This record gives sequence, C-alpha cells and structure tokens, in this order.
Amino acid sequence: MAFGRLREEDVREHIDPSSVAVVQENTAFALDLYKALRAEEGNLFFSPYSISVAFAMTYAGARGETGRQMAQVLHFPSEQQLHPIFSALEAELKTAQQSGGTLLRSANSLYPQTKYPFLEVFLTLLEMHYGAQVTALDYKNNPEAARDTINSWVAAKTEEKIKDLIPAGGLTPLTRLVLVNAIYFKGNWTSQFDQSRTIAAPFWIRSDHVLPVPMMQQTETFGYNETKDLQVLELPYRGDRLSMMILLPQQKNGLTELENNLTLENLAHWTRELQPREVQISLPRFKINCPFKLNDTLIAMGMKDAFDENKANFSGMDGQENWLYIEAVFHQAFVDVNEEGSEAVAATAVVTGSRSLPPPPAVFQANHPFIFLIREQHTGNVLFLGRFVTPEAVA
Repeated sequence: MAFGRLREEDVREHIDPSSVAVVQENTAFALDLYKALRAEEGNLFFSPYSISVAFAMTYAGARGETGRQMAQVLHFPSEQQLHPIFSALEAELKTAQQSGGTLLRSANSLYPQTKYPFLEVFLTLLEMHYGAQVTALDYKNNPEAARDTINSWVAAKTEEKIKDLIPAGGLTPLTRLVLVNAIYFKGNWTSQFDQSRTIAAPFWIRSDHVLPVPMMQQTETFGYNETKDLQVLELPYRGDRLSMMILLPQQKNGLTELENNLTLENLAHWTRELQPREVQISLPRFKINCPFKLNDTLIAMGMKDAFDENKANFSGMDGQENWLYIEAVFHQAFVDVNEEGSEAVAATAVVTGSRSLPPPPAVFQANHPFIFLIREQHTGNVLFLGRFVTPEAVA
C-alpha cells in the first residue's frame, strides 16, 4: 500500500526554532550511534537521518514503555512536535535537491505480515507526514520471496548501489514486522578536483602501517578551522545547500582521541569556527559500503522492548499490545568520493570569501584516518556520518 505526501508548501510553515532543537537531538543520536558502532574495525558509514526517519514512522505506533525507550534512545521530542518537524525537514531536503547539483533519494518502508489490520489513524499519519510505503508480505509461508521483494525495492530506490540489504536467512516464518531504510545521494563538488592531478600517495592506517591511495589535490577557498589537535574542512556541493565536513586529527594516530572528543558541543563549536580560507587539499578517492543489522546495537543503547515479542507495545498501529514487534532493523549506506563529487547519502553547499590580507594557504593533507559527515546547510541536519580508516576498498 503506497501513500502520497503533503505538498511542500503545506509543510514549509513548520520550519521554526523547534526544528533546530530536533536537528540537534538528531545529531546527538548520530553521535551516540557512532560511538556504539566505532568498536568495529575499519571504515564506517551510515545515515543517522534515514534511521531516525524510519524509526519516527515506527514510533507513531509505539505506546507505553516501548515508546518511552525509543524516544530516549532516538532523542525524540513529544510526538505532537516530532512528525510535523520531520515533514518540514523532508521538505528542506527536497528544496536542497531542487537547488541543483544533487540527486537525493530516500527509501523508508515498513513491511508487516500480510492481512494484518492497521488502524486508520496510524496509516493517515504516515500518509500525511512521511509519504511512507506500507507493504504487506507473507513471511509465514515464503520468507525468501519477501526478502527478494524488499531487496528489489531498495535496489530500485538506490540506483542498484544497494542490492542485498537483507542477507539470505535474514527473515524467517516468525517475522512479523521488518523496518527497512536506505538512502541514495549523488552530488558534484562546487570546486571539482582535476583528475590529472590525482596521484598515488601513502596513507597511514597506523603510524607503522602505510598503504597507497589515489590522492586528489586542489587549492581553493573553503570553510576551514584548526586547533592544536584537529583540522576541520568543509567541501560544498553544487547548489549552495549541502556539504561534506572532514575532521582530520593533527596526529596520524589521533583518531581515537578525536572519536573520544566527538560530542554535540564540540561539533557545534568546530562548525561555528569555520572561516573562509585558501586551503591546499590532499584527499583520498574512496568508496565505503556498510551494511548493518542494528538490533543488538539499539538494544544495548536502551531500546529493548521494541525487539521483545513479549514486551513490545505497538498498539498504536493495530490496537493490540504484545503482538507486533521489531524483529530486524537493516540499514545500509554507500558513499563514493571522487574528483567530481560524492555518490551516497548526502547533499550540497558552497562557502566563498576572502580577506584583504589573506594568510598563506593552509595545508590539509588527509593521509591518515579521519571522520567525515554530510549535512544540509540550512538546518544543519546531519544526513551521513562515517570514518575513513583503510583504503582497502578504494577504487
């Protein structure tokens, strides 16, 4: 069953100071989730915004302790605020795409067991605020066919970049509800890198371990900030709305310390301190493709009851307690950073300016592990967050 969306002009009126608070809380959730996932080795990339939107739809049906736990982990405000604000943020992303230079497609869907009676008020809310797709599937008799249906839908929404979101055996005859989210972005840099200047260069995975990477290079004016421990660079995408921010430790082995200091307050401070400056950039060309099953991570963060068939309360969906529960949360994000721009979950923005007496160009040499994020400039909404640690997957 598919639903339409509110017209953009109907939701833009909801952009107000409360939206800023929700964006800040979304960022807090992004950083919480990053810290929960950082123990895994290697590259990391996910879309906290996509996950938040998908769970906001699910939260519309949560009640009691299940809803309280979800709100705490996801940093959600009251339900009366949440859904209109997410509608407004979705409209902002649509406006960002229309500003030119970007392609942004999100895929959020709920898949319940077939012939399950949902409450009309629940479906109406999803229709009004999210344009959500609710598609019934027959897990009981054919879970693999259901898996194929979900994976085909996600592949179509992501230009075939994400083909097998749910792995074989990921669904069972006992599956009642699957939450799926995927997002696709492609944006061109405002100032593109000259491919002829890309060279093979060393990348220090650790201070004693070096691998070669294709290193892109350019010198241009960007938003820039530095401290004794950190360099911060913001690369805008065409359209003046979306950008990639890169957090580069000053020390080659400084990623752990940076991750320890990655708080909402520090990120806000680093962003505020960005100033236009000429920067001599060396940045790896890289791809990251990260699939996740987030059940255990979210349970560890405090969202326990939603995954417990004996405790979950999604009676706001169907009027019945302890029947529907979340068995699986699959998320996958893909990013391709190259000379032209990025393909992934992302956005676009530009920073220009100069000073009457400009300092010499700053040298930003990303030849060791760093954190990066993609955000929407108008609201500050963090769409993607990740780290580049190893060039093993570099194209």
